[in-house]
Amino acid sequence: MSTPELRAFYDEHLPVEPGREFWVFGYGSLMWNPGFPHVEVQPAILQGYHRHFCIYSYFYRGTPECPGLVLGLDQGESCIGMAYRVPAAERDVVLDYLFEREMISGVYHPRWVEVELKSGETIPAATFVADVKHEQYAGKLSKQELIAHVLQGVGSSGRCYEYLENTVGHLKALEINDPGLEELLSQVQDAMKTLP
Repeated sequence: MSTPELRAFYDEHLPVEPGREFWVFGYGSLMWNPGFPHVEVQPAILQGYHRHFCIYSYFYRGTPECPGLVLGLDQGESCIGMAYRVPAAERDVVLDYLFEREMISGVYHPRWVEVELKSGETIPAATFVADVKHEQYAGKLSKQELIAHVLQGVGSSGRCYEYLENTVGHLKALEINDPGLEELLSQVQDAMKTLP
């Protein structure tokens, strides 16, 4: 169950009317491990944001002393992800879960975005975009900085490299092309060959 403070926060930043179903847009691990009840899932395109390793991870894939990186929705371009339709009866359960999972450090902004489903329908969906003013926002790191953080990051959920590798593998399984992440994985693998 959520606390009154948490409920007030998402009622302000991501209001979902009681008694109405809603959609959630996932662009990272939510695509293959949503972890919440839903009654439908479709591929979807979000314009104006792209999937990017732009968040320093101090918990899941790194530590404050040795941060890794995790994905965020950064401004510009577009992103193919998965949209999940949540039944009205699961509103509170799903919102509690999403806020606990995504807002651990407050590095994301919860917001409504317009996404186009594979069916051609355009719908509003709840998602979490990178807060560019947060201290954990990494921004546009150089190629070498990206590689270094992926190699060094180890947190409560494992190695950052494994996160990248799993992400690319799952995207391919979902038939979603992401040349940028595929190139980053190849560069990290090349760098690993030179490690002592």
